[in-house]
Amino acid sequence: MFNLDAILTLLKGMKGVEHVHLLDKDILERLREEESMVKATLDIDVLNEGFLEALDRECVICIVKNYTFRPPPEPTVVLCGDDGCLMGIEVFPHTRGQYEDRDDVVWLSDSFVVFPDVIPKGRERFLMPAVSFPEVNETLGCRNVVSCSPSPTSDKMIKDHYGLEDDPKLASILVAFDCS
Repeated sequence: MFNLDAILTLLKGMKGVEHVHLLDKDILERLREEESMVKATLDIDVLNEGFLEALDRECVICIVKNYTFRPPPEPTVVLCGDDGCLMGIEVFPHTRGQYEDRDDVVWLSDSFVVFPDVIPKGRERFLMPAVSFPEVNETLGCRNVVSCSPSPTSDKMIKDHYGLEDDPKLASILVAFDCS
């Protein structure tokens, strides 16, 4: 059976969670507008699919977390072509071994590799997919659960909206779901 207070309590109790807020329609509409304008370096488009999926859910909760929060279960950003080809992917400490000794990857950072031999048919873009959030599930009365990372500018908007310090050591995650 769905119980929003129990879900908020669960999220507040997770290691690394500093703040938890149920987002209202006002801030969600402002975030939608902000996310539609996000561009990466070199004017590369960014599509935050996870955010768009979150907007389609009945309930959207924002977690503001610190570095001790668990890593995401799947990559939160990939580089792909208009034709869907995978050109780059986020790498985690537990997946690093899959890429370390490969000659067909270039490390852009400690946590992102690109595949230089993959050439898209059209433009490339960064895609931020919806990511699972296993702690919130059907046993809590939640369906269609997704999580996502908002862009840095949206993260700042959320912190400003709730009167939080814009500390670069803190980041927000949105967790969204439909109620059973």
